[in-house]
Amino acid sequence: MRKKLEKCNIVFTGFMGVGKTTVSAYIANLLNREVIETDQYIVEKANMDIPSIFDKFGENYFRDLESEAVAEISKKRGVIISCGGGAVIRKKNVLELKESGIIIRLTATPNTVLQRVKNSKERPILNGHMNTEFISSLMEKRDSFYSNAADITISTDGKTVDEIAKECIEKSITFIESK
Repeated sequence: MRKKLEKCNIVFTGFMGVGKTTVSAYIANLLNREVIETDQYIVEKANMDIPSIFDKFGENYFRDLESEAVAEISKKRGVIISCGGGAVIRKKNVLELKESGIIIRLTATPNTVLQRVKNSKERPILNGHMNTEFISSLMEKRDSFYSNAADITISTDGKTVDEIAKECIEKSITFIESK
């Protein structure tokens, strides 16, 4: 079954600040795989940071760039993909990601998310709304998108990155075996 996992992309989704970047990098190192962050991919292609894209062109334009990035990245095999927090809002993104791999949804409480992102200037949706009430509200709005996209859901609250990574790998193998 590990052979099947080797050919499969491992895709991380979830709200901003749940640990996608950290866990992706850790698992990529463990499994000796390339990690691709959709947000970083967009920044490099657009030659502009995400807050600037939002400011200059708006969220819809950013979501279009995100869909293009997902389509391109999903053509690869055996990579770790860390999706931006809103990538699963568009159904076509989810279908392309599922076609190429396993989608793991990472979760955390609004308070945990706030603690992780409170000093970030790279979260344009949270600018001026850096509080648990707003985060909780946005999480609720996106929850069905994340849960419908996910093959596996793992909470990151109170766990080390090693514990989360091992759980991701074990559940991925179990998921593949069940197919």
